[in-house]
Amino acid sequence: MPDFKVASGRSNPVLAAKVAEHLGLHLSEVTIRNFSDGEIWAKFEENVRGVDLFILQSTHSHSDNLMELLILIDAAKRASAKRVTAVIPYFGYARQDRKDQPRVSITAKLVANLLTRAGADRIITIDLHSAQIQGYFDIPLDHLYASSALIKAIYSLNLKDPSFASPDVGGAKTARAYAKRMGQGGNLILIDKRRPSHNVAEVMHIIGEPKDKHVIIVDDMIDTGTTFLNCVKALKDAGAKDIYGVCVHPVLSGNAIDKIENTEELSKLLCTDTIPLKRESKKIQVVSISDMLAEAIVRTHDNRSISSLFEIER
Repeated sequence: MPDFKVASGRSNPVLAAKVAEHLGLHLSEVTIRNFSDGEIWAKFEENVRGVDLFILQSTHSHSDNLMELLILIDAAKRASAKRVTAVIPYFGYARQDRKDQPRVSITAKLVANLLTRAGADRIITIDLHSAQIQGYFDIPLDHLYASSALIKAIYSLNLKDPSFASPDVGGAKTARAYAKRMGQGGNLILIDKRRPSHNVAEVMHIIGEPKDKHVIIVDDMIDTGTTFLNCVKALKDAGAKDIYGVCVHPVLSGNAIDKIENTEELSKLLCTDTIPLKRESKKIQVVSISDMLAEAIVRTHDNRSISSLFEIER
């Protein structure tokens, strides 16, 4: 029996249960309630004194998921847990990672401070929106990549000589890394776009040759789906044979799933279960990263390296 414990908040109970199953243990019993005004109350129903405790919670919208994680960390520290590791499959508020205009907040740094002040001793997270966020923490952070799981799913599509596309210049390194891992180092397409406002993007120019190619668009997250689907349509207009999408974090807010289902140019979207889908879709295939998180937890507990298992070349 493992000599550590895993607990979970309410943001992604299905993923937490899968992680516990891979580890061969039961999730530690936690009671979480809301007062009538929405205030969160949490209690560990079993002893965690002196325990190496891992708390699994994604911090996607709504913001109660983040607040719930902070409360669980605080409760564990006050219950004398030996070490508290926050396992955050999706790290929310990461898109505001710099001051790109006057009088705005750097929420990624704010959340890093909150987690540290709450008492987290270590962070495990997957595919940060910006790698520089690792430097915002004064505690150890393990930054994992879901590429190994997603590339296996791409292989199962049986596409001959696929090309990989990035929806913006910033994601070019990630797309190139996927292409290299697939043995397609030269087949890279960049989509140059401008963003006039939040969640609004206009495709400007395609760099590369998508004509008569199987094209896979690689992104770390899809929110409203507007940018992603604009890229799909632009690539189809440029002559792509068929188009697939790969994203780690399926935020898919609003009617994004409906828009994906109604886009005939898109063959399929592969995503992970860092965020639970609001509903199933025939065009969306979910690839679980539960086994990867379970292995990361075991190696962290044993003070063994995890970078060799989950790195993707950048």
